[in-house]
This record gives sequence, C-alpha cells and structure tokens, in this order.
Amino acid sequence: MQGLKLDDRDLKILATLSREGRLSKAELAKRVNLSPTPLWERLKRLEDAGVIRGYRAEISLKHVAAHIEVFVTVELENHRAESFQTFERTIEQRDEIVSCWAIGGGFDYVLHVVTRDIESYQQLIDTLLDGRIGLARYYTYVVTKPVKTGGVPPLHRLADASGPDVSSLQTDD
Repeated sequence: MQGLKLDDRDLKILATLSREGRLSKAELAKRVNLSPTPLWERLKRLEDAGVIRGYRAEISLKHVAAHIEVFVTVELENHRAESFQTFERTIEQRDEIVSCWAIGGGFDYVLHVVTRDIESYQQLIDTLLDGRIGLARYYTYVVTKPVKTGGVPPLHRLADASGPDVSSLQTDD
C-alpha cells in the first residue's frame, strides 16, 4: 500500500470489517464513531485504493459436501520468466486450486487445493503433469484437521510504527 496513509479510523474500519463483513454501513459507522457519509467516503477510498479487495462469506465446506484439502509444494523444471508465466496461467484456470503462492526457498509455489476426494486430487495432478507446464516435482500434504483458519490480519501489529498507536483499538462497543 504505497501512497495511502491510514489513520486510526481507517484501521478500525478494516479491523471491524475483517471480523464482521456483513455489518450494515450504519452499524459500521456507529462502531467507528462516524456518521454514514464520512464512513461511505472512507470505504470508497479504501476500495478504490485496493486496500479492501472484496467482501465474501466464509463457507463451512463440511456442511456442504465431502471434500479434502491438500497443500502442494511445487518445483518447476526451469526458472525462466516464461516457465513461471506458463505455470501461473494454467493454475489460474483450475478452480480446484483455491490459492497459489509463489515462494522463496527450496520450492517455487505452494498450492491450496480443495476437491472431492484423493482420486480427484490425483486426476488434477495427472492433468497438470500431462499438460507439460514445467512441473518438475510436487509434494502433497493432505489436511487431516483444520486448526486455525480464516484468521484476521493483525492490523495493529502491521501498522506503520510512525503512525497511530492502534494496539488498543476495539472492534465493538
């Protein structure tokens, strides 16, 4: 976030929304001690700057359908820009791959895969291998139990040290 300075109200808005994204604008304004119009202006500024990227529901998949979650570390055969671009374009097209991070260290990427079962996971991997997208090695880690998910970023710890002291921000009245 370059060029956009957040004040304590902005941080309180973000902290509140990250925990309770369904709050009405009127309730959010009340929680951060603003009238609706200034709140709306701040939200618009935060959205336009890309600080707020979207609003979504957190779904409990165990209540929807049987599934497995898998984390996959990936090494590519080549480390040329074209190889990374080919891999990333392919990954973008697969809806079973819900997240993908390029990382430093011994691996090139970490994938988070959600699919029906281990067989459908293996079909995905076989398709990626057959697609010749430069995948050299992959390592599979099946999630056996979620311990902590949907965490909220520690905004008070991330705030610029020269900015406001937001460590005591309350997100509800």
